[in-house]
Amino acid sequence: MDLTQRQERVLSCVVAGYSRTGEPVGSKAVAQELGVSSATVRNEMAGLIELGLLEQPHTSAGRVPSQRGYREYVDRLMPPWPLEEGEKREMDSALLGSAYDQEALLLGAAQLLAESTRCAAVATTPSGAQAVVKAVQFVQTARRTAMLILLSSAGTMKTRVFRCDFDLTPELIQLYFRVFNQRVAGREVAGITPAFAQSMAASLGEMYVLLGPPLQALLEAARDTACTQVLVNGQLNLLLYPELGHRGIRRVLDFLERGEGLAGLLAAKPGRVKVLIGKEAGYDELEDLTLAVARYKVAGQDAGSIGTVGPVRTDYPKLTAVLEYLSGQVGRMLTGLMAEGQE
Repeated sequence: MDLTQRQERVLSCVVAGYSRTGEPVGSKAVAQELGVSSATVRNEMAGLIELGLLEQPHTSAGRVPSQRGYREYVDRLMPPWPLEEGEKREMDSALLGSAYDQEALLLGAAQLLAESTRCAAVATTPSGAQAVVKAVQFVQTARRTAMLILLSSAGTMKTRVFRCDFDLTPELIQLYFRVFNQRVAGREVAGITPAFAQSMAASLGEMYVLLGPPLQALLEAARDTACTQVLVNGQLNLLLYPELGHRGIRRVLDFLERGEGLAGLLAAKPGRVKVLIGKEAGYDELEDLTLAVARYKVAGQDAGSIGTVGPVRTDYPKLTAVLEYLSGQVGRMLTGLMAEGQE
């Protein structure tokens, strides 16, 4: 869509003003910011209404951006938002407190994102459906219990504690490590099925008596690896926006809790932050909301998403900058976590 420079400036002023206050923006406020007459601004606003980029809720009210107007702003007019070094340090410090575990880190990132944007925040754990097993490790936790750790090429690290009817020894733990890595390392996670476990057990002969419990733990860890989990934080932030209404908030909270449709929306392509405005998401529950998604990488491979669900009148420049930075840091920390797990 070809807009004049003045139309672009007027649209940007209305978007910024409405996003900040939630109130329709009048021609006088825009005129003062642009240094032109109110009559000139009213004429430009009338043209933007004809183009479907602005709306006038009431005859005597100011103007608000339409969803199409927000789309034009995000795609072409949105200014960059450089994060200050102090902001980056604060986010890094908050993330480091939960960098000891994959799920804890993603929950921490979602909480930080919700606090920074005043939206609901979502994150998906790395999917291991197409991944291969990189290694299987064992840690003895008690006389007859140990923990199996399955590391995948998707950057996931899934654990399962198993219990044996006999005492575990360092030699037995070493046997588990050798046998499981010989049989499982390099195999696709999706291929670790009950049928595979039965075949593996049959090939072990009498050793199956010793390897049965960790083999069951392997099946459970592989199942968890293949699944993508959706984590949600900050849902109550949506109560801050009266334009959503109680009924609308209930609908979106139910949608976030169910998670099925949300998982599909979060499966965006790697690259720039993806912004779906209102009806673009394709769900009635989100027709008055914006979904913004950024993908993160683990060890150079696309792995998962972090994002926000909030009102259409969102501070898009800041939101995009925060998402871009956090997705990069999450990927870096998960890559480091995976590397530590392989040592």
